Amino acid sequence: MTAIIRAEALTRRYGDFFAVAGLDFEVAEGEFFGLLGPNGAGKTSTIKMIACVQDVTDGLLEVGGLDVRTNDRAVKSLIGMVPQDDNLDEDLTVRRNLEVYARYFGVPRHLAKERIEEGLALMQLDEKADEPISALSGGMKRRLVIARALVNEPRLLILDEPTTGLDPQARHLVWRKLRLLRERGTTILLTTHYMDEAEQLCDRLIIMDNGKALSEGRPRDLIAEHAGREVLELHLPPEETARVVERLAPMLGESGRIEQVEDVVYAYGVDEAHYRTVEEMASDPYRVIFRRANLEDVFLTLTGRGLVE
Repeated sequence: MTAIIRAEALTRRYGDFFAVAGLDFEVAEGEFFGLLGPNGAGKTSTIKMIACVQDVTDGLLEVGGLDVRTNDRAVKSLIGMVPQDDNLDEDLTVRRNLEVYARYFGVPRHLAKERIEEGLALMQLDEKADEPISALSGGMKRRLVIARALVNEPRLLILDEPTTGLDPQARHLVWRKLRLLRERGTTILLTTHYMDEAEQLCDRLIIMDNGKALSEGRPRDLIAEHAGREVLELHLPPEETARVVERLAPMLGESGRIEQVEDVVYAYGVDEAHYRTVEEMASDPYRVIFRRANLEDVFLTLTGRGLVE
C-alpha cells in the first residue's frame, strides 16, 4: 500500500540533546498507526515535525509524498490535528468554532456548511451546535476538537492523546467514532498513554524511548513476542513470594521470565498448569492473578517500570 508518512533516519536535535534519534517508520494510506512511549520518548517532537510546526534536523520525512522541509504549506493542507489541549474559542458557539476553522483552509462556504453538519452529526453534537463552549462537557469538547480537525477533509488525522481525562463512556464513544473514520479511509496517527486504547484501535504501532524505536508491529504480535500469551501476578508476602518463585522458576525454564517490581512479581511464559501449582501453594489464592498478557506488559518490559518525569 502507498505510504502517506515515510520517515528515514528522522532526527530532531536541541543542542546536544536528541529528542528524536534516527527514527525509521512508514504509515500506509488508510492505516491506524500508533506512537507509544513514556514521557520524553520523542512522540510529540515526531508529531510536530510531521505537522510542520517543528523543523527536521536531519533525515527524511515525507507526508503524502511531499518533503516536509520544502512543502510545508501543502503538507499542512493534508492534515487534521487534534492536540492534547481543547484549544477551542470560548467566545464562539460550537458551530462558529467550526466555521472559523474552515476559513483557515479556504473551504468554500457551501462546502464548509455540509462538512460542519456532517461533523456535528458524526460526533453527536447536533443539539449543541448553537451552544457556547462553556455548555459542553469534557467529552463533548474532545469530540468537537475531532470534528474541527475533519472540516478540511484531511488525508491524515493526527490525534495527540485524544481521550486523556475522559470518563469510560466518553472514551468508548470516541473510540467508536475513530473506528468509523478508519472504515471511511482516513489515515490516523495516534499517541496515547492508554495501552488498552492503542491495543483496541491500532493496526500497527511503534513503541519508542529516548527518541528511538524499540519495537514495531501489530499489537497482538508484539504481545506474543515480548510477553507471551498469559501473565501470572503474585501479590504475596515476601517470604511466601520467595518460596513460590523458587518453585516456579525451574518450571518455566528458558522460555519463561520472572520480574519482581517492589512487592509484586510478574511471571511471563506461563500456562494454566503453572497457575494451578502456584494457587495451591499460596495461603491466599485471591492474591494470585492469572490473566491474558496485554500491551501494557510489552510497554513496561521494553521501556522499564521506573517513573519518568
